Amino acid sequence: MEKLLPDSAISLVEAGWVIPVTPAGAILKEHVVVISGGVIRDVLPARLARERYPEAPRIELPGQALIPGLINLHTHAAMVLMRGLADDRALMDWLQNHIWPVETRLVSSEFVRDGTLLACAEMLRGGVTCFNDMYFYPEAAARAALAAGMRAALGIIVIEMPSAYAADAQDYLSKGLTARDALKNEPLLSFCIAPHAPYTVSDKTFDRIAMLQGVLDLPLHIHLHETREEIETSLARHGARPLARLQSFGLVDANLIAVHAVHVTEQEAVLLAEKGCHVAHCPSSNLKLASGIAAPAQLLKGGVNVGLGSDGAASNNRLDLFTEMRLAALLAKGAEADPTVLPAHTVLEMATVRAARALGMEHRIGTLEPGKSADMTAVNLSAPELLPCYDPLSHLIYAAGREHVTHVWVNGELVVDDGQLTRLDTRQLAAKAAHWKDRIRS
Repeated sequence: MEKLLPDSAISLVEAGWVIPVTPAGAILKEHVVVISGGVIRDVLPARLARERYPEAPRIELPGQALIPGLINLHTHAAMVLMRGLADDRALMDWLQNHIWPVETRLVSSEFVRDGTLLACAEMLRGGVTCFNDMYFYPEAAARAALAAGMRAALGIIVIEMPSAYAADAQDYLSKGLTARDALKNEPLLSFCIAPHAPYTVSDKTFDRIAMLQGVLDLPLHIHLHETREEIETSLARHGARPLARLQSFGLVDANLIAVHAVHVTEQEAVLLAEKGCHVAHCPSSNLKLASGIAAPAQLLKGGVNVGLGSDGAASNNRLDLFTEMRLAALLAKGAEADPTVLPAHTVLEMATVRAARALGMEHRIGTLEPGKSADMTAVNLSAPELLPCYDPLSHLIYAAGREHVTHVWVNGELVVDDGQLTRLDTRQLAAKAAHWKDRIRS
């Protein structure tokens, strides 16, 4: 490749291993990622990079693995302010008697901004460069993500329940679409239509969403088949399971991101595959709320695209994709009684390129390839507790944790440098967390 730019316009990141995710299982030893203008220009052996770009600034990360930035396919970022508030409860008890009352009393634009800033700090330090959010005041979440230098897919939340944010479902849609129009030129932001769940959205509202989808063609981000109770309620009220109800409105298509999908029949799995749908698998949240154990290996085998999400910190209690990757792999092996299902490279795909595909962003993020945005995470595999390292890809899933993340780039900008946030002040974040804790407890 000819050098088209001066070295001053280029930066190099050299790692012990570069794991591009595509092709599957590839491990490039002692390679360099070449960045210019926030974009990956090349991935090549370190020796060639030194020859080609002798004066370019370089970050050297021996003993580290460089991977695409992780993508959290489902979360409620601002709910980090309710982390640990109401643990060890069933889903509907947790929602109706603890979470919703606090939200009714306190959720505001300020609450969402502060909570999302705190969540961004946690996710960035854990190697997450993009999150798919569903919460009130998406414009406040957008401001927080931009302040953190983080990529976000923001949900235009829709729910029948009134809140301080909106009076009814139509008001939610109107305000969310206004936020989308105001922020449409921000390169780090995108939007999804985000009806909360079939049990909180009416037929009339689904009709309206279907009409909007015909014009906007956005991802549809919705909790679906999370619990058996949800399905029983849908059968009693509507005479159909939730997925079938969505299908009746024409909303089961390649835009659908079905969050959880724990209780899915074989026939429903076939439908999801045939329609090109996506699933956001959230193993920690499903276990903690006793919602059940999903079957991502079977979904993947059947042709359904599956990504990984943390859910909110109020129901997890960590926004930690390293935990989700390891747990997803181990749960699948135990549930299927097959140690070969969900191998390490597949799980890393679920946290990167498969999540990007669900968001319609696989052309921009999710792999380390020339032409993609430079969203990258470096993981130190030379720590004593990780030695020896025979297979860095396996180590990422089964041994390493978010505490081993050292550097993170979003769109070519270094937002975590040697474990430290470059844009956010952790002392200020701690003060904000203490403020909201006092408000919630009072």
